[in-house]
Amino acid sequence: MKRFKNILYLNEPNVEQESAFARAFSLAENNQADLTIVDVIPPQMISASIGILPAGSTSDELRAAVESEHRKILETMVQSFSKGLQIRLEVFVGKTYLEAIRAVLKNGYDLLIKPAENPSWTHRLFGSDDLHLLRKCPCPVWLMKQPEKPNYSSILASVDFDLLVPRPSEHDLNREILELAASLALSDSASLHIVHAWEALFEGMLGARGGVSPEGLGNYVQKENELHMKEIYRLSENLRSWIGKEAYDYLSPGVHLPRGPAKIVIAPLAVQLQADLVVMGTVARTGISGLIIGNTAEAILDQITCSVLAIKPPGFKTPVKLEE
Repeated sequence: MKRFKNILYLNEPNVEQESAFARAFSLAENNQADLTIVDVIPPQMISASIGILPAGSTSDELRAAVESEHRKILETMVQSFSKGLQIRLEVFVGKTYLEAIRAVLKNGYDLLIKPAENPSWTHRLFGSDDLHLLRKCPCPVWLMKQPEKPNYSSILASVDFDLLVPRPSEHDLNREILELAASLALSDSASLHIVHAWEALFEGMLGARGGVSPEGLGNYVQKENELHMKEIYRLSENLRSWIGKEAYDYLSPGVHLPRGPAKIVIAPLAVQLQADLVVMGTVARTGISGLIIGNTAEAILDQITCSVLAIKPPGFKTPVKLEE
Protein backbone atom coordinates (compact mmCIF):
# COMPACT_ATOMS: atom_id res chain seq x y z
CA MET A 1 0.00 0.00 0.00
CA LYS A 2 1.34 3.41 -0.97
CA ARG A 3 1.10 5.74 2.00
CA PHE A 4 3.56 8.59 1.52
CA LYS A 5 4.29 10.95 -1.36
CA ASN A 6 6.63 13.60 0.04
CA ILE A 7 9.18 12.44 2.61
CA LEU A 8 11.64 14.54 4.59
CA TYR A 9 14.74 12.89 6.06
CA LEU A 10 16.36 14.96 8.82
CA ASN A 11 20.11 14.47 9.08
CA GLU A 12 21.43 13.43 12.52
CA PRO A 13 25.23 13.68 12.38
CA ASN A 14 25.76 12.50 15.96
CA VAL A 15 24.86 8.86 15.22
CA GLU A 16 25.70 6.28 12.56
CA GLN A 17 22.74 6.71 10.22
CA GLU A 18 23.47 4.74 7.07
CA SER A 19 20.85 2.09 7.93
CA ALA A 20 18.22 4.75 8.72
CA PHE A 21 18.77 6.52 5.43
CA ALA A 22 18.70 3.21 3.56
CA ARG A 23 15.29 2.58 5.14
CA ALA A 24 14.07 6.06 4.15
CA PHE A 25 15.33 5.59 0.60
CA SER A 26 13.62 2.20 0.31
CA LEU A 27 10.36 3.64 1.60
CA ALA A 28 10.48 6.52 -0.88
CA GLU A 29 11.31 4.16 -3.73
CA ASN A 30 8.50 1.74 -2.86
CA ASN A 31 6.00 4.58 -2.49
CA GLN A 32 7.27 6.41 -5.59
CA ALA A 33 7.60 9.39 -3.25
CA ASP A 34 9.75 12.51 -3.38
CA LEU A 35 12.63 12.42 -0.89
CA THR A 36 14.38 15.44 0.59
CA ILE A 37 17.32 15.41 2.99
CA VAL A 38 17.54 18.40 5.30
CA ASP A 39 20.63 19.27 7.32
CA VAL A 40 20.42 22.03 9.91
CA ILE A 41 23.58 23.85 11.02
CA PRO A 42 23.52 25.40 14.51
CA PRO A 43 24.39 29.13 14.34
CA GLN A 44 27.24 28.61 16.79
CA MET A 45 28.88 26.28 14.28
CA ILE A 46 29.07 29.17 11.82
CA SER A 47 30.80 31.34 14.41
CA ALA A 48 33.19 28.52 15.31
CA SER A 49 34.24 28.28 11.66
CA ILE A 50 35.91 31.69 11.63
CA GLY A 51 39.35 31.17 10.19
CA ILE A 52 38.48 28.82 7.36
CA LEU A 53 38.29 31.79 4.98
CA PRO A 54 40.86 34.50 4.29
CA ALA A 55 40.85 37.56 6.55
CA GLY A 56 38.30 40.14 5.49
CA SER A 57 35.70 37.64 4.35
CA THR A 58 32.12 38.63 5.09
CA SER A 59 29.73 36.75 7.35
CA ASP A 60 27.66 35.83 4.29
CA GLU A 61 30.72 34.30 2.65
CA LEU A 62 31.50 32.37 5.83
CA ARG A 63 27.96 31.05 6.04
CA ALA A 64 28.00 30.06 2.35
CA ALA A 65 31.29 28.19 2.84
CA VAL A 66 29.97 26.22 5.83
CA GLU A 67 26.73 25.42 4.03
CA SER A 68 28.72 24.23 1.01
CA GLU A 69 30.75 21.85 3.18
CA HIS A 70 27.58 20.40 4.72
CA ARG A 71 26.01 19.98 1.30
CA LYS A 72 29.08 18.03 0.14
CA ILE A 73 28.65 15.70 3.13
CA LEU A 74 25.01 15.10 2.12
CA GLU A 75 26.03 14.47 -1.48
CA THR A 76 28.50 11.82 -0.33
CA MET A 77 25.84 10.32 1.92
CA VAL A 78 23.34 9.80 -0.91
CA GLN A 79 25.83 8.95 -3.65
CA SER A 80 25.24 5.20 -3.53
CA PHE A 81 21.45 5.58 -3.24
CA SER A 82 20.60 8.16 -5.90
CA LYS A 83 20.16 5.75 -8.81
CA GLY A 84 16.57 5.75 -9.96
CA LEU A 85 15.40 8.32 -7.40
CA GLN A 86 15.92 12.07 -7.46
CA ILE A 87 16.92 13.18 -3.96
CA ARG A 88 16.67 16.84 -3.04
CA LEU A 89 19.22 18.32 -0.61
CA GLU A 90 18.55 21.31 1.66
CA VAL A 91 20.86 23.00 4.19
CA PHE A 92 19.53 25.48 6.75
CA VAL A 93 20.99 27.43 9.66
CA GLY A 94 19.05 27.55 12.93
CA LYS A 95 17.52 25.27 15.56
CA THR A 96 17.17 21.77 14.18
CA TYR A 97 13.56 21.06 15.15
CA LEU A 98 12.35 24.55 14.21
CA GLU A 99 13.85 24.50 10.72
CA ALA A 100 12.60 20.94 10.14
CA ILE A 101 9.03 21.84 11.13
CA ARG A 102 9.14 25.00 9.01
CA ALA A 103 10.23 22.87 6.07
CA VAL A 104 7.21 20.62 6.69
CA LEU A 105 4.90 23.63 6.78
CA LYS A 106 6.40 25.16 3.66
CA ASN A 107 6.67 22.05 1.48
CA GLY A 108 3.84 19.84 2.72
CA TYR A 109 5.89 16.79 3.68
CA ASP A 110 3.66 13.92 4.79
CA LEU A 111 6.36 12.09 6.78
CA LEU A 112 9.47 13.15 8.68
CA ILE A 113 12.14 10.49 9.25
CA LYS A 114 15.05 10.99 11.62
CA PRO A 115 17.52 8.74 13.43
CA ALA A 116 16.94 8.94 17.19
CA GLU A 117 19.55 11.06 18.93
CA ASN A 118 20.22 8.39 21.58
CA PRO A 119 22.05 10.81 23.90
CA SER A 120 24.86 9.00 25.73
CA TRP A 121 24.31 10.77 29.05
CA THR A 122 20.80 9.39 29.60
CA HIS A 123 18.94 6.09 29.35
CA ARG A 124 16.47 7.65 26.92
CA LEU A 125 16.49 6.82 23.23
CA PHE A 126 15.16 10.24 22.24
CA GLY A 127 16.95 13.54 22.68
CA SER A 128 15.77 17.14 22.88
CA ASP A 129 15.20 17.69 19.15
CA ASP A 130 13.40 14.34 18.92
CA LEU A 131 10.97 15.32 21.67
CA HIS A 132 10.33 18.75 20.14
CA LEU A 133 9.46 17.04 16.84
CA LEU A 134 7.19 14.53 18.58
CA ARG A 135 5.38 17.37 20.32
CA LYS A 136 5.14 19.95 17.56
CA CYS A 137 5.62 18.49 14.07
CA PRO A 138 2.25 18.39 12.23
CA CYS A 139 3.08 15.38 10.05
CA PRO A 140 3.90 11.83 11.25
CA VAL A 141 7.37 11.55 12.79
CA TRP A 142 9.34 8.33 12.42
CA LEU A 143 12.28 8.18 14.84
CA MET A 144 14.55 5.25 14.08
CA LYS A 145 16.68 3.41 16.60
CA GLN A 146 20.16 2.72 15.27
CA PRO A 147 21.13 0.48 13.66
CA GLU A 148 17.78 0.46 11.87
CA LYS A 149 16.56 -2.89 10.56
CA PRO A 150 15.91 -3.14 6.82
CA ASN A 151 12.74 -5.07 7.71
CA TYR A 152 10.78 -5.22 10.93
CA SER A 153 9.66 -8.49 12.48
CA SER A 154 7.12 -7.13 14.97
CA ILE A 155 5.04 -3.92 14.92
CA LEU A 156 2.90 -2.68 17.81
CA ALA A 157 -0.01 -0.32 17.12
CA SER A 158 -1.16 1.43 20.31
CA VAL A 159 -4.74 2.70 20.13
CA ASP A 160 -6.75 4.63 22.70
CA PHE A 161 -10.42 5.43 23.17
CA ASP A 162 -12.72 6.85 25.82
CA LEU A 163 -15.82 4.76 26.36
CA LEU A 164 -17.45 7.47 28.46
CA VAL A 165 -16.94 10.40 26.07
CA PRO A 166 -16.16 9.13 22.54
CA ARG A 167 -14.62 11.75 20.23
CA PRO A 168 -14.58 11.76 16.41
CA SER A 169 -10.89 12.72 16.46
CA GLU A 170 -10.13 9.50 18.38
CA HIS A 171 -11.67 7.43 15.59
CA ASP A 172 -9.68 9.26 12.92
CA LEU A 173 -6.42 8.98 14.88
CA ASN A 174 -6.93 5.27 15.61
CA ARG A 175 -7.66 4.64 11.95
CA GLU A 176 -4.47 6.42 10.91
CA ILE A 177 -2.43 4.45 13.47
CA LEU A 178 -3.86 1.11 12.38
CA GLU A 179 -3.64 1.73 8.65
CA LEU A 180 -0.03 2.90 8.85
CA ALA A 181 0.98 0.02 11.11
CA ALA A 182 -0.77 -2.48 8.84
CA SER A 183 0.83 -0.99 5.72
CA LEU A 184 4.31 -1.34 7.20
CA ALA A 185 3.59 -4.82 8.54
CA LEU A 186 2.48 -5.92 5.08
CA SER A 187 5.52 -4.44 3.34
CA ASP A 188 7.90 -6.03 5.87
CA SER A 189 5.99 -9.31 6.37
CA ALA A 190 5.98 -8.41 10.07
CA SER A 191 3.59 -9.52 12.78
CA LEU A 192 1.07 -6.83 13.78
CA HIS A 193 -0.13 -6.34 17.36
CA ILE A 194 -3.07 -4.07 18.19
CA VAL A 195 -2.78 -2.89 21.80
CA HIS A 196 -5.12 -0.98 24.10
CA ALA A 197 -4.41 -0.42 27.78
CA TRP A 198 -7.54 -0.34 29.92
CA GLU A 199 -8.50 0.42 33.49
CA ALA A 200 -11.64 -0.08 35.59
CA LEU A 201 -11.75 3.61 36.44
CA PHE A 202 -14.14 3.46 39.40
CA GLU A 203 -12.80 0.28 40.98
CA GLY A 204 -10.84 2.09 43.67
CA MET A 205 -13.69 4.46 44.50
CA LEU A 206 -16.24 1.66 44.74
CA GLY A 207 -13.94 -0.42 46.93
CA ALA A 208 -13.15 2.50 49.25
CA ARG A 209 -16.80 3.53 49.61
CA GLY A 210 -17.87 0.19 51.03
CA GLY A 211 -21.23 -1.43 50.59
CA VAL A 212 -20.04 -3.14 47.41
CA SER A 213 -19.37 -6.84 47.81
CA PRO A 214 -16.19 -8.39 46.41
CA GLU A 215 -18.42 -10.24 43.96
CA GLY A 216 -20.07 -7.00 42.86
CA LEU A 217 -16.70 -5.31 42.45
CA GLY A 218 -15.46 -8.27 40.42
CA ASN A 219 -18.53 -8.08 38.20
CA TYR A 220 -17.90 -4.39 37.60
CA VAL A 221 -14.28 -5.03 36.59
CA GLN A 222 -15.31 -7.90 34.32
CA LYS A 223 -17.95 -5.74 32.64
CA GLU A 224 -15.39 -2.98 32.03
CA ASN A 225 -13.03 -5.52 30.53
CA GLU A 226 -15.76 -6.80 28.21
CA LEU A 227 -16.62 -3.27 27.05
CA HIS A 228 -12.99 -2.49 26.21
CA MET A 229 -12.60 -5.87 24.53
CA LYS A 230 -15.70 -5.24 22.43
CA GLU A 231 -14.35 -1.87 21.30
CA ILE A 232 -10.87 -3.07 20.38
CA TYR A 233 -12.29 -5.98 18.40
CA ARG A 234 -14.61 -3.51 16.67
CA LEU A 235 -11.51 -1.52 15.69
CA SER A 236 -9.88 -4.72 14.49
CA GLU A 237 -12.91 -5.47 12.29
CA ASN A 238 -12.82 -1.91 10.98
CA LEU A 239 -9.22 -2.51 9.97
CA ARG A 240 -10.39 -5.48 7.93
CA SER A 241 -12.71 -3.20 5.95
CA TRP A 242 -10.06 -0.45 5.62
CA ILE A 243 -7.29 -2.64 4.19
CA GLY A 244 -9.34 -5.48 2.68
CA LYS A 245 -10.07 -9.02 3.79
CA GLU A 246 -7.12 -10.59 1.99
CA ALA A 247 -4.55 -8.25 3.55
CA TYR A 248 -6.18 -8.52 6.97
CA ASP A 249 -6.28 -12.31 6.89
CA TYR A 250 -2.63 -12.38 5.84
CA LEU A 251 -1.67 -10.17 8.80
CA SER A 252 -4.02 -11.90 11.25
CA PRO A 253 -3.19 -9.22 13.84
CA GLY A 254 -2.91 -10.09 17.50
CA VAL A 255 -5.12 -8.15 19.91
CA HIS A 256 -3.82 -7.28 23.39
CA LEU A 257 -5.67 -5.70 26.32
CA PRO A 258 -3.12 -5.14 29.08
CA ARG A 259 -4.76 -3.91 32.27
CA GLY A 260 -3.31 -0.83 33.87
CA PRO A 261 -2.28 2.74 32.99
CA ALA A 262 -0.91 2.94 29.45
CA LYS A 263 2.17 4.79 30.71
CA ILE A 264 3.03 1.73 32.80
CA VAL A 265 2.00 -1.26 30.67
CA ILE A 266 2.69 -0.29 27.02
CA ALA A 267 6.51 -0.12 27.05
CA PRO A 268 6.97 -3.48 28.88
CA LEU A 269 4.53 -5.10 26.46
CA ALA A 270 6.56 -3.73 23.53
CA VAL A 271 9.61 -5.46 25.00
CA GLN A 272 7.64 -8.69 25.58
CA LEU A 273 6.41 -8.68 21.98
CA GLN A 274 9.93 -7.85 20.74
CA ALA A 275 8.48 -4.88 18.86
CA ASP A 276 10.80 -3.22 16.36
CA LEU A 277 8.38 -0.32 15.92
CA VAL A 278 5.65 1.26 18.03
CA VAL A 279 3.02 3.25 16.13
CA MET A 280 1.10 5.60 18.42
CA GLY A 281 -0.62 8.94 18.78
CA THR A 282 1.14 11.68 20.71
CA VAL A 283 -1.57 14.24 21.48
CA ALA A 284 -3.68 14.25 24.63
CA ARG A 285 -7.24 13.25 23.86
CA THR A 286 -8.60 15.85 26.28
CA GLY A 287 -8.07 18.57 23.69
CA ILE A 288 -6.92 21.09 26.31
CA SER A 289 -5.75 24.25 24.57
CA GLY A 290 -1.98 24.50 24.50
CA LEU A 291 -1.40 20.86 25.46
CA ILE A 292 0.54 19.54 22.50
CA ILE A 293 1.49 16.14 23.84
CA GLY A 294 -0.32 14.01 26.38
CA ASN A 295 1.32 13.13 29.68
CA THR A 296 0.63 9.47 28.97
CA ALA A 297 2.28 9.64 25.54
CA GLU A 298 5.27 11.47 27.03
CA ALA A 299 5.69 8.81 29.72
CA ILE A 300 5.47 5.98 27.17
CA LEU A 301 8.02 7.62 24.87
CA ASP A 302 10.35 8.09 27.82
CA GLN A 303 10.48 4.29 28.24
CA ILE A 304 10.41 2.97 24.68
CA THR A 305 13.67 1.50 23.41
CA CYS A 306 12.66 0.74 19.80
CA SER A 307 11.80 2.87 16.77
CA VAL A 308 8.62 4.98 16.99
CA LEU A 309 6.18 6.29 14.40
CA ALA A 310 4.21 9.06 16.10
CA ILE A 311 1.02 10.53 14.63
CA LYS A 312 -1.00 13.66 15.37
CA PRO A 313 -4.79 13.69 15.06
CA PRO A 314 -6.51 15.47 12.16
CA GLY A 315 -6.71 19.20 12.77
CA PHE A 316 -3.56 19.40 14.90
CA LYS A 317 -2.01 22.88 14.74
CA THR A 318 1.69 23.24 15.40
CA PRO A 319 2.77 26.20 17.55
CA VAL A 320 5.73 26.71 15.20
CA LYS A 321 5.38 29.59 12.73
CA LEU A 322 7.03 29.90 9.34
CA GLU A 323 8.54 33.21 10.30
CA GLU A 324 9.19 34.75 13.70
